[in-house]
Amino acid sequence: MFRNLIPQLAERFHVIAPDLPGFGFSDVPDRNRFEYRFERLANVIGRFTEVLGLERFAMYVFDYGAPVGFRLALAHPDRITAIVSQNGNAYVEGLSEAWNPIRAYWREPTDANRAALRAFLAPDATTRWQYLHGVPDESVVAPESYTLDSALLARPGNDEIQLDLSLDYASNVAL
Repeated sequence: MFRNLIPQLAERFHVIAPDLPGFGFSDVPDRNRFEYRFERLANVIGRFTEVLGLERFAMYVFDYGAPVGFRLALAHPDRITAIVSQNGNAYVEGLSEAWNPIRAYWREPTDANRAALRAFLAPDATTRWQYLHGVPDESVVAPESYTLDSALLARPGNDEIQLDLSLDYASNVAL
């Protein structure tokens, strides 16, 4: 999504764009050895910023990166100079009715409620929609962008990772 935005920002800013573990081209640790929870993702990204020596920085957060960034800001408010959020909901009012099946899973984390969320993992259900929803002229969106994202999300075991994160998203709302 950011292939055109990052070069524009890089003209004026030092831009670092990490993928979360299990997303993009990052490693996909086995979920039996790596707990896919937002607190864990925030710890990984927090450590990443420390290894790079980032003492103060602004964040542009999107989707699942938003609650990760918000957790970084809570842990180290003195390091964050600004937060720009696009689709960065971590509060009840920001969740539309489309979240109702996910909220049902939060209330009752049963196998049946988990299975009901699998339809959201289909490429046209979420990934393609995120790229095209609200775009007046869909021809300006390169189809390889959402196709590549879909392929990366379809890696073996990623469906279970996404469902783990869907369940843990409740921790962001509670926080």
